[in-house]
Amino acid sequence: TVCFTTPTNPTLLPFSIPYPIQALLARVNGLATMHLSTLSLLPLLSTTGLAFNCTREAFADILPSNASVSFTRSIPAGGNSTFVVPAGDIAYPTSPTGLQPLCAVQINVSSSNSSAYSFGLFLPDEWNKRFLAVGNGGFAGGINWLDMGAGVGYGFAVMSTDTGHNSTSTDIEWALNSPQKKIDWGYRAMHGSVELSKHIVESYYNQAPKYNYYSGCSTGGRQGIRDIQLYPDDFDGVLAGAPAWWTSHLQTWTVKIGLYNSPNASASHIPPSLFGVVGAEILKQCDPQDGLVDNIISDPEGCNVNLEAMLCGSNVTNQTSAACLTAEQIGTLYNIYNDYVDVNQTFVFPNLELGSEAQWPVLLGLGEPAPLGTEFVRYFLLNDPSWNYTDFDYHIVQLADQLDPGNATADDYDLSPFYHHGGKLLHYHGYADALIATGSSIYFYNQVLKTLKPKGIDLDSWYRFFLIPGMQHCTGTPENMNAPWYIAGANQAGALNSSVHSVPGFCDAKHDALLALMAW
Repeated sequence: TVCFTTPTNPTLLPFSIPYPIQALLARVNGLATMHLSTLSLLPLLSTTGLAFNCTREAFADILPSNASVSFTRSIPAGGNSTFVVPAGDIAYPTSPTGLQPLCAVQINVSSSNSSAYSFGLFLPDEWNKRFLAVGNGGFAGGINWLDMGAGVGYGFAVMSTDTGHNSTSTDIEWALNSPQKKIDWGYRAMHGSVELSKHIVESYYNQAPKYNYYSGCSTGGRQGIRDIQLYPDDFDGVLAGAPAWWTSHLQTWTVKIGLYNSPNASASHIPPSLFGVVGAEILKQCDPQDGLVDNIISDPEGCNVNLEAMLCGSNVTNQTSAACLTAEQIGTLYNIYNDYVDVNQTFVFPNLELGSEAQWPVLLGLGEPAPLGTEFVRYFLLNDPSWNYTDFDYHIVQLADQLDPGNATADDYDLSPFYHHGGKLLHYHGYADALIATGSSIYFYNQVLKTLKPKGIDLDSWYRFFLIPGMQHCTGTPENMNAPWYIAGANQAGALNSSVHSVPGFCDAKHDALLALMAW
């Protein structure tokens, strides 16, 4: 059934976490509790009189000259309907199931003489008179049909763009010597898709959306924030999770942190078999320090950790069974748990948090820096496939700042145009994230605060930032924590199965972050 409900208590926080714990997650730098204004009831779903049928010809008639229809499909009534993802969408191959009756359409748009992007739209028969755009992940191309399926469950008209190419999240070869494709990925494909989607929605339903929303995590979080920096009127509400906003520093830090734990033959290398040893000791030390022993590290920043407690004795022959590390490996831990600071004590990027160890294999378990960093430098920054990560130095960071290919870095902290538009930003990040350091979100929030406070703009009324203990990158939690993490954020429904939307059993703004954003 379609989930579309509102809270009745006007003083609820934007959202809280469902069973097993109702957790308050709003404290960051002394941020006060937000009180929502009196809520008006959200409009009921309605079967709107459609202006035209779900046919290629009908959509073609309303498109600009640089756009064309790739295909249309009708998902009939009867329930349990599946949209079969087109072959070749390698980043998002899972087909959404259990869909309500809708029209699916894919549009291709020429963005320059050497680039083009596509986007998909789900247009439900029962429409909530709202538009939702969903984001992507990593450097992936492809349309995120699965998150679109979750969005249409609320009644939204939903859009996702392929950002101008087709690839997996770590494949960046498409960017080689392709500046226009980088621009599409950086911001242009999202904005262009949003603009044209709104036009299509208005034409299809004979009325414009009353409100426009966005939901994305990781690169998807960056896409939403970058869009409201450049085009503050695009959205009324943005739900941004673990945003990869600092492209020039995040991707270069990814190389740097990989170098800390490579090569495998180094005496300082910590093998993945010992990551669990580290995680168990960190949990043992930090959990009691947050005030509640519950197997969740709720305040990693406040944990006074003793890494030397893991130091092996002189007679240890098997580190795994002894659950210990050498002095050189302890040195690697210090690098991982401390900010990346380079020439002249220049801050580059924050550290991974205590409690993030379960996800370390992604960036630290390869014996060399991860492709998300090395491929960025080779194909996105230098246009040099022969570049070797052993040549990495601070010059690469400086060059990334200078060039910022694709204008992708979302470092314009003056969000006042979005504020004056009346926009609302709900921003969250998991404390157990080991792909994008949680501190990068804290840094972003503080920079926005420093920028807007002198202008007399208080953030609490329109920008809320949540740190979620035990949440990993966008979804999931370490097995030894089993923390509540599901808030109906981007990518989360698909992590359960292909037919989920909202929070199963808790379809309300107290538990569902997207519904909370709508109610706010």
